[in-house]
Amino acid sequence: MDGLGGIEAHWVWITLGLVLAGTEMLVPGVYFVWLALAAIATGVLTAIVEPSLPLQIVDFVALSLITVFSARRFLQSRPQESPDPLLNRRGAQMVGRHALVVQAIAHGQGRVRLGDGEWLAEGPDIEIGQQVRVIGTRGTVLLVEPLALPGGSGSTVTP
Repeated sequence: MDGLGGIEAHWVWITLGLVLAGTEMLVPGVYFVWLALAAIATGVLTAIVEPSLPLQIVDFVALSLITVFSARRFLQSRPQESPDPLLNRRGAQMVGRHALVVQAIAHGQGRVRLGDGEWLAEGPDIEIGQQVRVIGTRGTVLLVEPLALPGGSGSTVTP
């Protein structure tokens, strides 16, 4: 490259690649790393072949497209599974837990206390103070059923 004070072109490309790799660490997302790989590969090609500046730019653009689309295809075919699939689904995390009815469930709707919060609840008619089990969710509404005694008598447990 002309006008760089005697710096060889391949060092410019490799430096650009390292700067882009550093940017990847500072900026969220997975995009700059592929451009960094393309810049470093362009630097290696420039050191070996010594093409003109326009050809170097064409090499960089072509290698950028190849790395970005190859990585995209590779990552889409191997999705990462979360260790906690219910992480951002708070209502679903509560399925199976027990709650206390704080506003009677009448005509299918009421409120229950679960942990340190109160939730809208839907289920059969249940009086205040009864224990219920969360059996599902509908948006932010908990679906509940009365908590039966272990003896199977069908009555509910009082706190």
